[in-house]
Amino acid sequence: METDLYKTIAEAADTSIRERSSKFYAFAWPVSSEDEVKGHLDELRKKYYDATHHCYAWRMGPTGEANRANDDGEPSGTAGKPILGQILSAGLTDILIVVVRYFGGTKLGVPGLIAAYKESAREVIEACRIVEKTVDVSFDVKVAYEAINGVMKVIKEMEPNIVSQKFDNVCEITLSIRASKADELMARLGKCNGAQIEKNV
Repeated sequence: METDLYKTIAEAADTSIRERSSKFYAFAWPVSSEDEVKGHLDELRKKYYDATHHCYAWRMGPTGEANRANDDGEPSGTAGKPILGQILSAGLTDILIVVVRYFGGTKLGVPGLIAAYKESAREVIEACRIVEKTVDVSFDVKVAYEAINGVMKVIKEMEPNIVSQKFDNVCEITLSIRASKADELMARLGKCNGAQIEKNV
């Protein structure tokens, strides 16, 4: 897989299953920060305040470098880990999955819990629309108006996304392009007469 390409979900989805009188409601959201994760969890805890457990897992970052799993009172490793396992199996990132459980009176045992949380996560992922996104790099270009043609020629050939542009005596353009093409674009723009390029961190 190309390192500047990753898979995530386009929008929220939810599904539910019943396992020996326990009900499992699964919810998936695209997320990009822990604040978003907290917001969704708070919302579900309010809405399903009488549920027995709110177990979840999330994974974030283009390579999924940040992730967390939480069993919320279920036996260790029976809920959050199986949910995270399904996220990893699907190769997804920037995603939160929460499974809300209502205990139905019959204990499922460790293997039964693992299977139920795994199935819940798998089903909600199947209900999601999966999209590919690129890791983009953005930078600012400044160039004198009389030298803008060289810059515009490079932009036309390499087709970066023009985030903003301001034409004056000194023209300012903010561009973004997928990471694998960023160095080439910066090098070519750097050869343009009088162009100043600054990478946005």
